Amino acid sequence: MRTTSTPPFFYGWIVVAATAAALLISSGVRSAPGVFLVPLQQETQWSTSVIAFAVSVGMLVLGLTAPLGGWLIDRFGPRQLAVAALVTLSISMAASAFISSPWQLTLLWGGISGVGTGIISGVLGAAVAMRWFVARRGLVIGIFGASTSAGQLLFVPGLMVAATTLGWRPSALFISLAAMAAVLPVLLFLRNEPADVGTLPLGALPATPQHQGSETGILRRALQSSEFWLLAGTFFICGATSTGLIGTHLIPHAHDHGIPQTTAAGMLALMGAMNFVGTLGSGWLTDRYDPRKLLALYYSFRGLSLLFLPFVTEPVGLAAFSILFGLDYIATVPPTTALVADHFGRRNVGTVYGWVFCSHQVGAALAAWGGGLARDTLGDYALAFLLAGLLAVAGALLSMRLGRSPLAVPLPSTR
Repeated sequence: MRTTSTPPFFYGWIVVAATAAALLISSGVRSAPGVFLVPLQQETQWSTSVIAFAVSVGMLVLGLTAPLGGWLIDRFGPRQLAVAALVTLSISMAASAFISSPWQLTLLWGGISGVGTGIISGVLGAAVAMRWFVARRGLVIGIFGASTSAGQLLFVPGLMVAATTLGWRPSALFISLAAMAAVLPVLLFLRNEPADVGTLPLGALPATPQHQGSETGILRRALQSSEFWLLAGTFFICGATSTGLIGTHLIPHAHDHGIPQTTAAGMLALMGAMNFVGTLGSGWLTDRYDPRKLLALYYSFRGLSLLFLPFVTEPVGLAAFSILFGLDYIATVPPTTALVADHFGRRNVGTVYGWVFCSHQVGAALAAWGGGLARDTLGDYALAFLLAGLLAVAGALLSMRLGRSPLAVPLPSTR
Protein backbone atom coordinates (compact mmCIF):
# COMPACT_ATOMS: atom_id res chain seq x y z
CA MET A 1 0.00 0.00 0.00
CA ARG A 2 1.35 3.44 -0.99
CA THR A 3 2.25 5.62 1.95
CA THR A 4 1.74 9.36 2.00
CA SER A 5 4.09 10.10 4.89
CA THR A 6 7.18 12.17 4.19
CA PRO A 7 10.33 9.98 4.27
CA PRO A 8 13.54 11.10 6.03
CA PHE A 9 14.97 12.06 2.64
CA PHE A 10 12.62 13.97 0.38
CA TYR A 11 12.78 12.65 -3.20
CA GLY A 12 11.83 16.09 -4.49
CA TRP A 13 15.44 17.19 -4.10
CA ILE A 14 16.46 14.55 -6.67
CA VAL A 15 13.76 15.92 -8.97
CA VAL A 16 15.22 19.39 -8.40
CA ALA A 17 18.68 18.11 -9.42
CA ALA A 18 17.39 16.48 -12.62
CA THR A 19 15.39 19.58 -13.54
CA ALA A 20 18.36 21.82 -12.79
CA ALA A 21 20.53 19.76 -15.18
CA ALA A 22 17.99 20.22 -17.97
CA LEU A 23 17.76 23.97 -17.30
CA LEU A 24 21.55 24.27 -17.25
CA ILE A 25 21.79 22.76 -20.75
CA SER A 26 18.92 24.90 -22.00
CA SER A 27 20.76 27.97 -20.72
CA GLY A 28 23.84 26.90 -22.66
CA VAL A 29 21.81 26.69 -25.85
CA ARG A 30 20.22 30.09 -25.23
CA SER A 31 23.60 31.73 -24.54
CA ALA A 32 25.14 30.41 -27.77
CA PRO A 33 23.80 33.13 -30.12
CA GLY A 34 25.33 35.91 -28.03
CA VAL A 35 28.68 34.07 -28.06
CA PHE A 36 28.54 33.13 -31.74
CA LEU A 37 27.30 36.51 -33.04
CA VAL A 38 30.69 38.06 -33.78
CA PRO A 39 32.37 34.86 -35.15
CA LEU A 40 29.30 34.18 -37.30
CA GLN A 41 29.33 37.75 -38.59
CA GLN A 42 33.05 37.56 -39.38
CA GLU A 43 32.58 34.32 -41.33
CA THR A 44 29.41 35.20 -43.23
CA GLN A 45 29.61 39.03 -43.40
CA TRP A 46 25.91 39.17 -42.47
CA SER A 47 24.88 42.36 -40.70
CA THR A 48 24.30 42.53 -36.95
CA SER A 49 20.59 43.15 -37.48
CA VAL A 50 20.23 40.07 -39.74
CA ILE A 51 21.75 37.80 -37.11
CA ALA A 52 19.92 39.58 -34.30
CA PHE A 53 16.65 39.01 -36.18
CA ALA A 54 17.20 35.23 -36.06
CA VAL A 55 17.96 35.49 -32.33
CA SER A 56 14.85 37.59 -31.74
CA VAL A 57 12.67 35.07 -33.61
CA GLY A 58 14.03 32.37 -31.30
CA MET A 59 13.13 34.43 -28.25
CA LEU A 60 9.66 35.16 -29.61
CA VAL A 61 8.99 31.50 -30.48
CA LEU A 62 10.29 30.55 -27.04
CA GLY A 63 7.78 32.92 -25.49
CA LEU A 64 4.88 31.71 -27.63
CA THR A 65 5.76 28.08 -26.95
CA ALA A 66 6.06 28.53 -23.18
CA PRO A 67 2.27 28.81 -22.56
CA LEU A 68 1.68 25.65 -24.60
CA GLY A 69 4.48 23.93 -22.71
CA GLY A 70 2.98 25.05 -19.40
CA TRP A 71 -0.46 23.82 -20.46
CA LEU A 72 0.95 20.42 -21.48
CA ILE A 73 3.00 20.16 -18.28
CA ASP A 74 -0.08 20.91 -16.18
CA ARG A 75 -1.91 18.02 -17.85
CA PHE A 76 0.73 15.40 -18.69
CA GLY A 77 3.62 16.16 -16.36
CA PRO A 78 7.11 17.59 -16.85
CA ARG A 79 9.07 14.38 -17.54
CA GLN A 80 7.95 13.66 -21.10
CA LEU A 81 7.99 17.33 -22.06
CA ALA A 82 11.55 17.80 -20.78
CA VAL A 83 12.80 14.83 -22.81
CA ALA A 84 11.10 16.08 -25.98
CA ALA A 85 12.54 19.57 -25.47
CA LEU A 86 16.12 18.34 -24.99
CA VAL A 87 15.95 16.18 -28.12
CA THR A 88 14.59 19.14 -30.08
CA LEU A 89 17.42 21.37 -28.85
CA SER A 90 19.99 18.75 -29.78
CA ILE A 91 18.64 18.46 -33.32
CA SER A 92 18.44 22.22 -33.85
CA MET A 93 22.01 22.89 -32.71
CA ALA A 94 23.44 19.99 -34.73
CA ALA A 95 21.69 21.18 -37.90
CA SER A 96 22.76 24.80 -37.32
CA ALA A 97 26.39 23.76 -37.73
CA PHE A 98 25.71 23.31 -41.47
CA ILE A 99 23.79 26.50 -42.31
CA SER A 100 24.72 28.64 -45.32
CA SER A 101 22.00 31.33 -45.49
CA PRO A 102 20.13 33.65 -43.11
CA TRP A 103 16.77 31.87 -43.51
CA GLN A 104 18.35 28.63 -42.26
CA LEU A 105 19.73 30.49 -39.25
CA THR A 106 16.28 31.92 -38.55
CA LEU A 107 14.63 28.51 -38.91
CA LEU A 108 17.07 26.70 -36.62
CA TRP A 109 18.09 29.35 -34.06
CA GLY A 110 14.66 30.91 -34.28
CA GLY A 111 11.96 28.34 -34.93
CA ILE A 112 13.19 24.92 -33.84
CA SER A 113 15.48 26.00 -31.00
CA GLY A 114 12.78 28.40 -29.82
CA VAL A 115 10.30 25.54 -29.49
CA GLY A 116 12.76 23.44 -27.49
CA THR A 117 13.79 26.20 -25.12
CA GLY A 118 10.15 27.29 -24.80
CA ILE A 119 9.17 23.92 -23.38
CA ILE A 120 12.14 23.67 -21.05
CA SER A 121 12.24 27.34 -20.09
CA GLY A 122 11.32 28.83 -16.73
CA VAL A 123 7.87 27.24 -17.04
CA LEU A 124 9.35 23.80 -16.35
CA GLY A 125 11.13 24.97 -13.20
CA ALA A 126 8.07 26.85 -11.95
CA ALA A 127 5.80 23.84 -12.48
CA VAL A 128 8.21 21.44 -10.76
CA ALA A 129 8.65 23.79 -7.79
CA MET A 130 4.92 24.22 -7.30
CA ARG A 131 4.16 20.50 -7.65
CA TRP A 132 6.83 19.28 -5.24
CA PHE A 133 7.15 22.11 -2.71
CA VAL A 134 4.78 24.05 -0.49
CA ALA A 135 7.56 25.17 1.83
CA ARG A 136 10.89 26.27 0.36
CA ARG A 137 9.41 26.92 -3.07
CA GLY A 138 11.16 30.29 -3.34
CA LEU A 139 14.48 28.61 -2.58
CA VAL A 140 13.82 25.93 -5.20
CA ILE A 141 12.95 28.47 -7.87
CA GLY A 142 16.13 30.28 -6.87
CA ILE A 143 18.06 27.03 -7.40
CA PHE A 144 16.54 26.72 -10.88
CA GLY A 145 17.49 30.31 -11.63
CA ALA A 146 20.99 29.59 -10.36
CA SER A 147 21.13 26.59 -12.70
CA THR A 148 20.45 28.91 -15.60
CA SER A 149 23.25 31.13 -14.32
CA ALA A 150 25.53 28.11 -14.02
CA GLY A 151 24.80 27.26 -17.64
CA GLN A 152 25.94 30.74 -18.62
CA LEU A 153 28.94 30.50 -16.29
CA LEU A 154 30.04 27.14 -17.73
CA PHE A 155 29.13 27.50 -21.39
CA VAL A 156 29.92 31.11 -22.30
CA PRO A 157 33.71 31.16 -21.77
CA GLY A 158 34.09 27.60 -23.05
CA LEU A 159 32.07 28.28 -26.19
CA MET A 160 33.95 31.51 -26.85
CA VAL A 161 37.32 29.77 -26.63
CA ALA A 162 36.03 26.98 -28.86
CA ALA A 163 34.47 29.42 -31.33
CA THR A 164 37.66 31.49 -31.66
CA THR A 165 39.93 28.43 -32.00
CA LEU A 166 37.92 25.61 -33.59
CA GLY A 167 35.13 27.73 -35.06
CA TRP A 168 31.50 28.28 -34.10
CA ARG A 169 30.23 25.31 -36.14
CA PRO A 170 32.09 22.60 -34.14
CA SER A 171 31.04 24.46 -30.99
CA ALA A 172 27.39 24.10 -32.05
CA LEU A 173 27.88 20.35 -32.41
CA PHE A 174 29.28 20.22 -28.88
CA ILE A 175 26.13 21.88 -27.53
CA SER A 176 24.04 19.37 -29.45
CA LEU A 177 25.83 16.46 -27.76
CA ALA A 178 25.45 18.08 -24.34
CA ALA A 179 21.68 18.44 -24.84
CA MET A 180 21.32 14.80 -25.84
CA ALA A 181 23.38 13.68 -22.84
CA ALA A 182 21.04 15.56 -20.49
CA VAL A 183 18.16 13.31 -21.56
CA LEU A 184 19.49 10.43 -19.43
CA PRO A 185 19.21 12.00 -15.94
CA VAL A 186 15.75 13.33 -16.82
CA LEU A 187 14.56 9.86 -17.83
CA LEU A 188 16.12 8.20 -14.78
CA PHE A 189 15.23 10.62 -11.99
CA LEU A 190 12.54 13.15 -12.94
CA ARG A 191 9.05 12.23 -11.71
CA ASN A 192 5.84 14.10 -12.44
CA GLU A 193 4.22 14.14 -8.99
CA PRO A 194 5.14 13.46 -5.35
CA ALA A 195 2.45 10.75 -5.43
CA ASP A 196 4.56 8.88 -8.03
CA VAL A 197 7.02 8.05 -5.25
CA GLY A 198 4.45 7.80 -2.47
CA THR A 199 4.98 11.12 -0.73
CA LEU A 200 3.50 14.60 -0.36
CA PRO A 201 4.92 17.97 -1.44
CA LEU A 202 7.46 19.25 1.05
CA GLY A 203 5.62 21.18 3.75
CA ALA A 204 2.14 19.98 2.71
CA LEU A 205 -0.28 18.71 5.33
CA PRO A 206 -1.73 15.19 4.85
CA ALA A 207 -5.09 16.69 3.95
CA THR A 208 -3.58 18.83 1.18
CA PRO A 209 -4.90 17.64 -2.21
CA GLN A 210 -2.37 16.48 -4.76
CA HIS A 211 -1.86 18.37 -8.01
CA GLN A 212 -4.81 17.77 -10.29
CA GLY A 213 -4.06 20.01 -13.26
CA SER A 214 -5.03 23.59 -13.87
CA GLU A 215 -8.54 24.89 -13.25
CA THR A 216 -10.98 25.18 -16.12
CA GLY A 217 -11.20 28.78 -17.29
CA ILE A 218 -8.11 29.91 -15.37
CA LEU A 219 -6.65 31.74 -18.35
CA ARG A 220 -9.85 33.72 -18.89
CA ARG A 221 -9.87 34.67 -15.22
CA ALA A 222 -6.22 35.68 -15.40
CA LEU A 223 -6.73 37.86 -18.48
CA GLN A 224 -9.49 39.73 -16.66
CA SER A 225 -7.17 40.49 -13.74
CA SER A 226 -5.09 43.66 -13.54
CA GLU A 227 -2.51 41.68 -11.55
CA PHE A 228 -1.85 39.43 -14.55
CA TRP A 229 -1.17 42.42 -16.80
CA LEU A 230 1.10 44.03 -14.24
CA LEU A 231 3.07 40.80 -13.88
CA ALA A 232 3.21 40.39 -17.66
CA GLY A 233 4.27 44.02 -18.07
CA THR A 234 7.08 43.86 -15.55
CA PHE A 235 8.30 40.56 -16.99
CA PHE A 236 8.22 42.10 -20.49
CA ILE A 237 10.63 44.69 -19.12
CA CYS A 238 12.72 41.95 -17.51
CA GLY A 239 13.15 40.14 -20.83
CA ALA A 240 13.90 43.30 -22.77
CA THR A 241 16.57 44.49 -20.34
CA SER A 242 18.26 41.14 -19.65
CA THR A 243 18.37 38.26 -22.13
CA GLY A 244 17.15 40.35 -25.06
CA LEU A 245 19.60 43.23 -24.92
CA ILE A 246 22.46 42.25 -22.59
CA GLY A 247 22.49 38.51 -23.29
CA THR A 248 22.64 39.13 -27.04
CA HIS A 249 24.65 42.33 -27.39
CA LEU A 250 27.07 42.64 -24.47
CA ILE A 251 29.92 40.84 -26.26
CA PRO A 252 29.44 42.82 -29.51
CA HIS A 253 29.34 46.05 -27.45
CA ALA A 254 32.63 45.14 -25.82
CA HIS A 255 34.10 44.16 -29.20
CA ASP A 256 33.13 47.61 -30.58
CA HIS A 257 35.33 49.20 -27.91
CA GLY A 258 38.35 47.00 -28.56
CA ILE A 259 37.81 44.54 -25.71
CA PRO A 260 38.80 41.03 -26.86
CA GLN A 261 35.93 38.58 -27.34
CA THR A 262 37.40 36.11 -24.86
CA THR A 263 37.65 38.86 -22.23
CA ALA A 264 34.06 39.92 -22.89
CA ALA A 265 32.92 36.30 -22.66
CA GLY A 266 34.70 36.04 -19.32
CA MET A 267 32.75 39.06 -18.11
CA LEU A 268 29.52 37.44 -19.25
CA ALA A 269 30.54 34.37 -17.25
CA LEU A 270 31.27 36.64 -14.27
CA MET A 271 27.75 37.98 -14.68
CA GLY A 272 26.52 34.40 -14.57
CA ALA A 273 28.46 33.77 -11.36
CA MET A 274 26.95 36.84 -9.71
CA ASN A 275 23.54 35.84 -11.00
CA PHE A 276 24.02 32.44 -9.35
CA VAL A 277 24.45 34.22 -6.02
CA GLY A 278 21.74 36.77 -6.69
CA THR A 279 19.09 34.28 -7.78
CA LEU A 280 19.68 31.94 -4.84
CA GLY A 281 19.51 34.93 -2.54
CA SER A 282 16.33 36.11 -4.25
CA GLY A 283 14.71 32.72 -3.69
CA TRP A 284 15.61 32.85 0.01
CA LEU A 285 14.29 36.41 0.30
CA THR A 286 11.07 35.56 -1.55
CA ASP A 287 10.21 33.00 1.13
CA ARG A 288 10.51 35.73 3.78
CA TYR A 289 9.66 39.16 2.37
CA ASP A 290 7.06 40.89 0.21
CA PRO A 291 7.87 39.86 -3.40
CA ARG A 292 6.44 43.12 -4.74
CA LYS A 293 9.05 45.16 -2.86
CA LEU A 294 11.77 42.77 -3.99
CA LEU A 295 10.77 43.28 -7.63
CA ALA A 296 10.82 47.05 -7.22
CA LEU A 297 14.30 46.85 -5.71
CA TYR A 298 15.61 44.55 -8.44
CA TYR A 299 14.30 46.67 -11.32
CA SER A 300 15.64 49.86 -9.76
CA PHE A 301 19.06 48.31 -9.35
CA ARG A 302 18.97 47.00 -12.93
CA GLY A 303 18.01 50.40 -14.29
CA LEU A 304 20.97 52.09 -12.61
CA SER A 305 23.32 49.43 -13.97
CA LEU A 306 22.07 49.90 -17.55
CA LEU A 307 22.33 53.68 -17.37
CA PHE A 308 25.98 53.15 -16.42
CA LEU A 309 26.76 50.75 -19.30
CA PRO A 310 27.11 53.21 -22.25
CA PHE A 311 30.12 54.71 -20.50
CA VAL A 312 31.87 51.34 -20.09
CA THR A 313 34.63 51.16 -22.69
CA GLU A 314 37.37 49.20 -20.91
CA PRO A 315 37.62 45.82 -19.11
CA VAL A 316 37.59 47.14 -15.52
CA GLY A 317 34.34 48.99 -16.07
CA LEU A 318 32.84 46.00 -17.85
CA ALA A 319 33.75 43.84 -14.86
CA ALA A 320 32.05 46.31 -12.50
CA PHE A 321 28.93 46.29 -14.66
CA SER A 322 28.92 42.49 -14.82
CA ILE A 323 29.00 42.27 -11.03
CA LEU A 324 26.26 44.85 -10.48
CA PHE A 325 23.98 43.69 -13.26
CA GLY A 326 24.61 40.01 -12.62
CA LEU A 327 23.24 40.18 -9.09
CA ASP A 328 19.72 40.65 -10.40
CA TYR A 329 19.92 39.36 -13.99
CA ILE A 330 17.13 36.84 -13.33
CA ALA A 331 16.59 37.48 -9.63
CA THR A 332 13.13 38.65 -10.70
CA VAL A 333 12.03 35.06 -11.38
CA PRO A 334 11.41 33.81 -7.79
CA PRO A 335 9.21 36.76 -6.71
CA THR A 336 7.35 36.81 -10.04
CA THR A 337 6.60 33.08 -9.84
CA ALA A 338 5.55 33.41 -6.21
CA LEU A 339 3.16 36.24 -7.11
CA VAL A 340 1.63 34.13 -9.90
CA ALA A 341 1.06 31.30 -7.41
CA ASP A 342 -0.34 33.66 -4.77
CA HIS A 343 -2.79 35.35 -7.12
CA PHE A 344 -3.87 32.41 -9.30
CA GLY A 345 -3.13 29.26 -7.28
CA ARG A 346 -0.29 26.72 -7.25
CA ARG A 347 -2.11 24.29 -9.53
CA ASN A 348 -2.37 26.97 -12.24
CA VAL A 349 1.25 28.11 -12.26
CA GLY A 350 2.16 26.23 -15.44
CA THR A 351 -0.65 27.80 -17.44
CA VAL A 352 -0.58 31.37 -16.06
CA TYR A 353 3.18 31.67 -15.67
CA GLY A 354 3.54 30.34 -19.21
CA TRP A 355 1.78 33.44 -20.54
CA VAL A 356 3.64 35.76 -18.17
CA PHE A 357 6.86 34.21 -19.42
CA CYS A 358 5.62 34.69 -23.00
CA SER A 359 5.51 38.42 -22.28
CA HIS A 360 9.10 38.19 -21.02
CA GLN A 361 10.20 36.71 -24.33
CA VAL A 362 8.29 39.21 -26.43
CA GLY A 363 10.26 41.92 -24.64
CA ALA A 364 13.47 39.97 -25.15
CA ALA A 365 12.80 39.48 -28.86
CA LEU A 366 12.07 43.16 -29.47
CA ALA A 367 15.18 44.24 -27.55
CA ALA A 368 17.43 41.71 -29.32
CA TRP A 369 16.35 42.90 -32.75
CA GLY A 370 16.09 46.54 -31.74
CA GLY A 371 19.58 46.46 -30.30
CA GLY A 372 20.93 45.14 -33.60
CA LEU A 373 19.09 47.82 -35.56
CA ALA A 374 20.41 50.52 -33.20
CA ARG A 375 23.96 49.27 -33.68
CA ASP A 376 23.68 49.21 -37.48
CA THR A 377 21.95 52.61 -37.64
CA LEU A 378 23.75 54.65 -34.98
CA GLY A 379 27.09 52.84 -34.85
CA ASP A 380 26.90 51.85 -31.18
CA TYR A 381 24.55 50.60 -28.45
CA ALA A 382 24.48 53.71 -26.25
CA LEU A 383 20.90 54.78 -26.95
CA ALA A 384 19.62 51.20 -26.62
CA PHE A 385 21.25 50.83 -23.19
CA LEU A 386 19.97 54.19 -21.94
CA LEU A 387 16.40 53.44 -23.02
CA ALA A 388 16.63 50.02 -21.38
CA GLY A 389 17.75 51.66 -18.13
CA LEU A 390 14.73 53.96 -18.13
CA LEU A 391 12.47 51.01 -18.94
CA ALA A 392 13.80 49.09 -15.94
CA VAL A 393 13.03 52.05 -13.67
CA ALA A 394 9.47 52.00 -15.04
CA GLY A 395 9.36 48.30 -14.12
CA ALA A 396 10.15 49.19 -10.52
CA LEU A 397 7.21 51.60 -10.42
CA LEU A 398 4.85 49.03 -11.95
CA SER A 399 5.92 46.42 -9.38
CA MET A 400 4.64 48.55 -6.53
CA ARG A 401 1.18 48.69 -8.12
CA LEU A 402 0.75 44.94 -7.64
CA GLY A 403 -1.74 44.07 -4.92
CA ARG A 404 -1.42 41.53 -2.13
CA SER A 405 -3.32 38.31 -2.73
CA PRO A 406 -5.52 36.55 -0.16
CA LEU A 407 -3.78 33.34 -1.23
CA ALA A 408 -0.45 34.63 0.05
CA VAL A 409 -0.57 32.90 3.41
CA PRO A 410 2.42 31.92 5.58
CA LEU A 411 4.02 28.64 4.59
CA PRO A 412 4.40 25.73 7.02
CA SER A 413 7.68 25.84 8.87
CA THR A 414 10.26 23.20 7.98
CA ARG A 415 12.70 24.04 10.73
